[in-house]
Amino acid sequence: MRRTAARAGAVPGAGQEEAAPAAAPFPTTAAPPAAASAPAPTPAPAVAPVAQRLRTEFPFELPRGYVDEAGNVHREGVMRLATARDELIPLRDVRVQENPAYLSVVLLGRVITRLGNLPMVHDGIVENMFASDLAFLQDFYRQVNAEGHTRAAVRCPHCSEPFEVELGGSRLGES
Repeated sequence: MRRTAARAGAVPGAGQEEAAPAAAPFPTTAAPPAAASAPAPTPAPAVAPVAQRLRTEFPFELPRGYVDEAGNVHREGVMRLATARDELIPLRDVRVQENPAYLSVVLLGRVITRLGNLPMVHDGIVENMFASDLAFLQDFYRQVNAEGHTRAAVRCPHCSEPFEVELGGSRLGES
């Protein structure tokens, strides 16, 4: 039911519903003073704390580096988080359909946003990287897109000593 405020001079029940008592937007009387031992409540922050922000870009340094046509070596770069689109679009690529191993090259070409001072990073650049750099980027992709790491803490069944194991190993883009 919809409730409306009564107009001045209107009689309740004469075609109108009785108005609900309106709540005052601000208290009209002062609240009693709080006890001296109770701390004052802190207001909630207006902006989300930095710890709750989603990190979407991750810097890296290639083990060897990409060598461009002029002979310059580019080692430092940035990779962003992959989206569902990033993993789906390469599946339509003819090169990937003919050779599924090419999936990681196309996918990395989409998510690497910066490499050294190159104006643009694309699959052609990834295609010409050294194998060790490609392997590094594939592992880094897994770490970045698996909530930061693909390692698990375990204990030795014989001596109970804790250590970490790498859980990665599947090909890039195959979840």
